[in-house]
Amino acid sequence: MEIIKYKKASRGKYKIELDDGRELSLYEEVILKYELLLKRKIEESDLLNIENDNQEWDVYYVALNSIKARFKSINDTKKFLLKKEYPGELIDKACLKLIQQGYLNDRNFAKSYINNQIITTSKGPNKIKRELLEHKIDTDIIDEEIQCFDEESQINKITKIVDKLVKGNRTRGGEVLKKKISNDLINTGYDVSIVYKVLNDFSFSVSQDIAKREYEKLYKRLSRKYSDKELEYKIREKMYQKGLYYEN
Repeated sequence: MEIIKYKKASRGKYKIELDDGRELSLYEEVILKYELLLKRKIEESDLLNIENDNQEWDVYYVALNSIKARFKSINDTKKFLLKKEYPGELIDKACLKLIQQGYLNDRNFAKSYINNQIITTSKGPNKIKRELLEHKIDTDIIDEEIQCFDEESQINKITKIVDKLVKGNRTRGGEVLKKKISNDLINTGYDVSIVYKVLNDFSFSVSQDIAKREYEKLYKRLSRKYSDKELEYKIREKMYQKGLYYEN
């Protein structure tokens, strides 16, 4: 088969037109391997090998471009390629090449992920570790890299979070507020001991302004259904649940 026309396309590909009317879109690496621009012909016996080699490079470049768009773990990259229904053998081959070239590196992924979560989110180390496990990062790598999020860094971050939550609180007080904040922080991935080390330095005394505002809001809502002593009891009950006390 003679090559009657070729044209350089995007992403390192060439469009090749054969004398039998067929068109091929081949990667530059395949063109060079089979010396197609030099020979300007394709042997029928080579065609299958050319197509297989071209698909191999296709898997590689699709993976590489996806990594450049968003840093991925090895497992994430394999899952991405599997969704595109590439053969498992070619996926493994492409990923191995990317690992050898340094584009795929689970330790670098873990470092980048941890730093990004510390800077852009309120997550604690335990939650970050769980998320890295979902990316199939080795536990030894996680344990080593999470050390950058040490106790001092956690205390500084928790202090800022608690300060913001206390100042922004409009409905709770006392131990109720403290308990809610501690539960939120623990669920967000911080160790209990470090959470309470910070919380014990904060005052959760009930603000009478908050208590008064909440009392008046509850009175307005509950007075539609209750009255007299029963109304007062229901209001006190709701106030207690929020850790608030108000003597009108």
